[in-house]
Amino acid sequence: MGTEAAKFRIEGYTSGKLNVDTRAKGTKVGPDLYGVFYEDINHAADGGLYAELVQNRSFEFNATDERSYTGLTAWSKAERGATATLAVAGEEPLNPQNRNYLRVDVTGDGTAGAVNAGFNRGLPLKAGRRYDLSLWARRTEPGPLTVTAEDGTSVLGKATLQVKAGGWAKYAASFTASGTTDAGRLVVQAPAGRTDLDMVSLFPRDTYKGRRNGMRADLAKLIADLEPQFLRFPGGCVTNVGTYDPYAGNQDRRRIYQWKETIGPVEERPANFNFWGYNQSYGIGYYEYFQFAEDVGAEALPVLSVGVNGCGENRPLTDEAKLARWVQDTLDLIEFANGPVTSVWGAKRAAMGHPKPFGLDYIGLGNEEIYPEFFTNYPKFADAIRARYPKIKIISNSGQTSQGAWFDRMWQFARDQKADLVDEHYYNNPDWFLANNHRYDSYDRTGPKVFVGEYASRGNALSNALAEASYLTGIERNADVVELASYAPLLANVDYVDWTPDLIWFDNDEAYGTPNYHVQRLFSTNVGDRVLPSTFEGETAPVADISGAIGLGAWNTQVRYDDVKVTSADGTVLLSDDFAAGAGAWTPGAGTWAVQDGAYVQTAQVEDARSTAGSAEWSNYTMEVTARKTAGAEGFLVMFGVRDTGNFYWWNVGGWNNTQSAIEKAVNGGKSSIATSATTVETGRDYRLKIQVDGRRITTWLDGERVNEFVDSAAVEPLYQVVSRDGKSVTLKVVNAQGTSVRGSVDLGGARVRPEGTVTSLTGAPSDTNSIAEPDRVAPVERRVSGFSSAFTYDFPAYSVTFVRLTER
Repeated sequence: MGTEAAKFRIEGYTSGKLNVDTRAKGTKVGPDLYGVFYEDINHAADGGLYAELVQNRSFEFNATDERSYTGLTAWSKAERGATATLAVAGEEPLNPQNRNYLRVDVTGDGTAGAVNAGFNRGLPLKAGRRYDLSLWARRTEPGPLTVTAEDGTSVLGKATLQVKAGGWAKYAASFTASGTTDAGRLVVQAPAGRTDLDMVSLFPRDTYKGRRNGMRADLAKLIADLEPQFLRFPGGCVTNVGTYDPYAGNQDRRRIYQWKETIGPVEERPANFNFWGYNQSYGIGYYEYFQFAEDVGAEALPVLSVGVNGCGENRPLTDEAKLARWVQDTLDLIEFANGPVTSVWGAKRAAMGHPKPFGLDYIGLGNEEIYPEFFTNYPKFADAIRARYPKIKIISNSGQTSQGAWFDRMWQFARDQKADLVDEHYYNNPDWFLANNHRYDSYDRTGPKVFVGEYASRGNALSNALAEASYLTGIERNADVVELASYAPLLANVDYVDWTPDLIWFDNDEAYGTPNYHVQRLFSTNVGDRVLPSTFEGETAPVADISGAIGLGAWNTQVRYDDVKVTSADGTVLLSDDFAAGAGAWTPGAGTWAVQDGAYVQTAQVEDARSTAGSAEWSNYTMEVTARKTAGAEGFLVMFGVRDTGNFYWWNVGGWNNTQSAIEKAVNGGKSSIATSATTVETGRDYRLKIQVDGRRITTWLDGERVNEFVDSAAVEPLYQVVSRDGKSVTLKVVNAQGTSVRGSVDLGGARVRPEGTVTSLTGAPSDTNSIAEPDRVAPVERRVSGFSSAFTYDFPAYSVTFVRLTER
């Protein structure tokens, strides 16, 4: 590449000084800082990372998984002269764990059978690529099965399988595709008579690393290109929701994830419901997770239930005998990963093809627990692991939010239990990430380390990526306390979306990284050995006072509001409503709002019912209201600073199934908690709520007692930065989240650097996103730049992430 001068000019900029102490030893960065968190959400496994092309290959789909599912989902008739009758049967199944199969009765001349539609538009096939076909079949009379891959007009691949008379047997073949399509179909044709089929499978030969039963190559490469140092799996809610009995002798389709069900021959792994509303085949099981982690150079980090459900379920495991089995299963997992081939579970690993231990170092116990049974169950697991495997690092967690009374209690419990790490999860709006850059500056350096296991800023635009990049500078600066960090979720199929945002998006044959992905990759591939002390002094833009209308709301709750009063700081009454004259000042949205008996009531138990009043120009005011819960799951939503439907504050009193309260801030529809309390709500009791907004200071009272008082600064720093050293290389990592470029005077403390360096920049408009159609609309650009020295000036563009890599002489 050519070179550019380091001093280039951009119209309209602010300025500041970046000082770096290159002579300091700096803070050591751990070897596992950046990793990935994989969960089977958004069809991340079947139809995603798992390379299987056939949907519902074992005919186990069930309405328990998703209301529209049947055993024939994705399957239909294929009649080529003869007539076919398709039925899902269960007599004399392939094995006790695989209870369903397809019975095909063919009559007449010719052939007939079944066709599979694959995922998304269909089976993706590429000309010249090899595909491996396999199925299990049973016939009373011998006969040929003709299997073709078709695009609607042409046969792109074909294999003939000679089925013998008798019981179940596996048949396999392969073919090279003669054409390319993203909407293929797999057609299985049988001669006259009865044919039973199960585990109908088609795999591309070129899986990642050539693994059988392996991973889709392009998705796996996108993950590998992040150079993750750990792989957390198999999920969050997927890990700790469901019933506890094993599959053996139990046909319950809502079983909690149990690792022993996911290993061994794929045809013997029982299907199960997935928390996110579909079927999971366990084609990717624990062995495949460990193998994939090894293939991408990452530490395996499994997360297991400790018998305390979450994610909307409260189903604790209190039976001591059953809990003891779960403890033993956890110990057996460690043996499966690390045990010698002479051990029971090490032998099973070896039989699957990996005699060498995987080298497990971390294990997570629980995920986002919000129930007190965790405090009883967790020690039984931790104590057993400590006794047998004292070198394993144990990870506890801090619940579902980034702060609050429960968060504090969970952290203190982790300290008392001497957990090695605490897993923090938070999905907050971009403003939160910008404002919390210094979150870990004040954390205790002597307690458990931090694992930021799930975080995202609720969007996949460049503006979101910038906010996350700003936050990562703070994580790196605190690498002595933050040991692990991973964005979540990792994968999303564009046609099966359960949750957004996500790091990598894909359909059946294409994939792309989001702007967030490129930020993660920049940081994870440029970690460095040590973080050098650095400071930036510059002009901070002023922040306006909180302003906006007010509102009343409810979430799956019936509520009664009365005596609403809003008073400005100078004593002017802006609104006073006892609802004696109706609700003329109020604009209801969702829910059922009406004036009854001189109060304003909401009677529908629906999510996010709200009604608003007042002016978007109101600021510096006090709001008071009397509130009563009459029925339902939660408490009150009292709104203030309402700019529009997606930008507001509310005091969520008795939220999260009436387990806690929080001030939440919504920015462009994404909410985050900015202050919490342990307050809950009783049904049938009147509460007097008061909120004061003074500039950006928010104070709340409940029945005359102060609950919260804090300042929502919302200030955007002129630049967010961190500087790392890797041998003789020094890398400046600088984030400008503002709409104005910043001219930085950089002082490297006398370090002598080569005049030419590498600059990698990620820029664009804040709303820019990537897509299947434009996968690289936002992507980093690397170039060689000249003009560097121990002191230089550099203009950091508006809305940018800039990495400047310099080499000392």
